[in-house]
Amino acid sequence: MAATAAAAGVEFPLIGVAVATLIVTVLVAAVMRRRRRPWHQAPLVEGRPAPEAGCAVSDGGTDVIIVGAGVAGSALAYTLGKDGRRVHVIERDLTEPDRIVGELLQPGGYLKLIELGLQDCVEEIDAQRVLGYALFKDGRNTKLAYPLEKFHSDVAGRSFHNGRFIQRMRQKAASLPNVQLEQGTVTSLLEENGTVKGVQYKTKSGEELKAYAPLTIVCDGCFSNLRRALCSPKVDVPSCFVGLVLENCQLPHPNHGHVILANPSPILFYPISSTEVRCLVDVPGQKVPSIATGEMANYLKTVVAPQIPPEIYDSFIAAIDKGSIRTMPNRSMPAAPHPTPGALLMGDAFNMRHPLTGGGMTVALSDIVVLRNLLKPLRNLHDASSLCKYLESFYTLRKPVASTINTLAGALYKVFSASPDQARNEMRQACFDYLSLGGVFSNGPIALLSGLNPRPLSLVAHFFAVAIYGVGRLMLPLPSPKRMWIGARLISGACGIILPIIKAEGVRQMFFPATVPAYYRAAPTGEKA
Repeated sequence: MAATAAAAGVEFPLIGVAVATLIVTVLVAAVMRRRRRPWHQAPLVEGRPAPEAGCAVSDGGTDVIIVGAGVAGSALAYTLGKDGRRVHVIERDLTEPDRIVGELLQPGGYLKLIELGLQDCVEEIDAQRVLGYALFKDGRNTKLAYPLEKFHSDVAGRSFHNGRFIQRMRQKAASLPNVQLEQGTVTSLLEENGTVKGVQYKTKSGEELKAYAPLTIVCDGCFSNLRRALCSPKVDVPSCFVGLVLENCQLPHPNHGHVILANPSPILFYPISSTEVRCLVDVPGQKVPSIATGEMANYLKTVVAPQIPPEIYDSFIAAIDKGSIRTMPNRSMPAAPHPTPGALLMGDAFNMRHPLTGGGMTVALSDIVVLRNLLKPLRNLHDASSLCKYLESFYTLRKPVASTINTLAGALYKVFSASPDQARNEMRQACFDYLSLGGVFSNGPIALLSGLNPRPLSLVAHFFAVAIYGVGRLMLPLPSPKRMWIGARLISGACGIILPIIKAEGVRQMFFPATVPAYYRAAPTGEKA
């Protein structure tokens, strides 16, 4: 402006310079103020419905709303935030959780943690390295090591206090400037013409708010109250865990999870800190003995205690006498999503399996890697219909890993549980003896269990190899009509265990994902970066 005034022969060029300087100063100040303003204070998206009376509208400019900040929600928030997405996480309770499950991360899950840049979340929480399992049955035991020879020395399982791990994940997510963690209870999804536009939630102070984003991801855990809008939940509760903490207890095999094939069902022991060991006693069915009346303590002392290794008997009794007994239902639920524009389910809200094998966090972290890779090439997420169609590939791409871990968990729980059926008990004994053979007979199943080699065909091959091995044991030294009949029932029982689980997981997606059209779904062309 000053140069123009000088060219025109204005007598007072200093006035022009002053005006130009003033204008530039105002513009720079406005830009800097806009840049300093937090992303969550950006103007609301044009065309958004007007707020209802008594219900405020929360900040706009969000790319993704995540409901829940457990393992899945926190890891997802950090992953998407690191990719530049503006993420708003709404968690019912941001204090440290206190749970009796979600305490064992398999080596396959730890590899996913590394892939997501979250491996430091198992540091500074007194997490313990887990190198494999020890299996106990009828006074015998066998040690099953994870096949870690081909991996870096740091790769192993990790066991820890679930709450400490989650708090580390939340801190990591909140350290990103474009991730906002907020305490609040989401009461409903906001839908418009079949598309989810955001959520309605109540803040810690009780204020009703609405938050909007082009994509809402529900990760609110096994007790999710939002999943019914996004899937067809078929929740099964085959048993309950009774949890205890044994203090200053030395396990027979350090740095190993311990599985006791007890009657009526398995008992687990694994370290959760340098001075504590978690004990989980499986009780079949949905009803457990009463803790308040002392019935539970009596059950643990008279039925369970005689079956555990003598090295930890005294610590077990001391933990019962201390009285800190917790229970939790064990839930399983196959993934049965309703593809919905603007929304996605993840974590235990979406898919659960029996926690016997400790595979839940591995599945959740694997799912996050799949979703991260799908979303990475997209510049924005505003075309809900196209995005929904594209993300149908998520359900197929996740299947080989998730369904292998899910199927193994369900099948192994049934095989490891005692039964009045002689054929089932023969299968149980065959499984113990098969794993005790070592070599490929133990490495293969443990690679599946650990998430290091989650291949469905390998799972089925080893499962039926155990059944055939069991039949072979029955035929020696000489077959008899009774033994042959038990062998036939053993094979029939094995089919009855694994085939319904595979059917629920989806045969085509599990074994032949490349034949599913969604497997090849390309990213929306208008949304690519």
